[in-house]
Amino acid sequence: MIRIDRIFKSFGSFQIYDVSLEIEPGDYVVLLGDSGSGKSVLLEIIAGLTPPDSGHIFLNNNDITDLPIRSRPFGMVFQDLALFPHLTVKNNLAYPLKARHLSKAEINRRIMELSENLDIANLLNRFPNTLSGGERQRVALARTLATEPACLLLDEPLTAIDAHIRKEIKSILRKLNRNGQTIIHVTHDYQEAMSLASRIGILENGRLIHFGQAVEVLKNPVSPFMASFTGIRNFIPVTLSRDLSDGLVKAWTEQNIPLFLQTEKDHGTGYLMIPEDAVFLSLLPVATSAANQLKGEIIEIIPAHYGNEVVIDVGFSLVALLTSSGIDRLSIKPGDVVYACFKATAIRFIKK
Repeated sequence: MIRIDRIFKSFGSFQIYDVSLEIEPGDYVVLLGDSGSGKSVLLEIIAGLTPPDSGHIFLNNNDITDLPIRSRPFGMVFQDLALFPHLTVKNNLAYPLKARHLSKAEINRRIMELSENLDIANLLNRFPNTLSGGERQRVALARTLATEPACLLLDEPLTAIDAHIRKEIKSILRKLNRNGQTIIHVTHDYQEAMSLASRIGILENGRLIHFGQAVEVLKNPVSPFMASFTGIRNFIPVTLSRDLSDGLVKAWTEQNIPLFLQTEKDHGTGYLMIPEDAVFLSLLPVATSAANQLKGEIIEIIPAHYGNEVVIDVGFSLVALLTSSGIDRLSIKPGDVVYACFKATAIRFIKK
């Protein structure tokens, strides 16, 4: 087990604050955050490349905070891969094994095992500059895995490769993890985190604001920052009212706009999550069972993966998801006035 205990690091105006987390053997942990959030610095501290100002790193209850990188049983794949351009693939793989003074027979055995597992046996006599991006990525992974690290550290490993290669490398990483390899993976890509992680840590401005099971973290954002990362567009700060109406709770937005929802809570501050596909639009007021009907102006229409996001100013920004046929049927465009409706049962309240 790797335990990160109250790590603090200062770089002038930027700081990593009091980060603590535990990584179990076989975990696939993704550290997710914007550029400059501190995720890569935290990875470098774990690897031993950057010393913390305070705090400790433990491996199986042994304090390794002051151990140099070469003495830690971790393997790190850098964003630029750092392959030796003057060495063949075979000699790149052999390099860390020779540094450990293994026998020639053991080095050859390990190289063949790695090359078969990562499908690079046909590349062993090639040089890095003759390889495709995906091939170089597989070679870099193989070289890092050569020493059988207790934990594989990945710094934005999928950023600079094409979509089809990214899919291939993801498959390899999932296979490694299924076979028991512990992995810590840094990325700013929410979809990447979703497809790989067993647990996710969200970093914002040097702070670890949430860490837990991937499904729990992604489905239960605790801040607007997290909501934006997970693709939730309607995440609205509100204060609940004790005044109940028809069994519904009233929530007041920061713009003093009332919304109605069903929740067991009847007071306090927090956020409303309104699914984009739960918002339907009309050009005229409608008689509807939906408790919420807001008049607003369309600000923009954005093509999205599953349709079109229609952004409406209703006093706050509200996003509806419509199909292209829905856009055509309503014949709407930016500047048009519409009515946005959604049911009380569609809203979810998250207490701050």
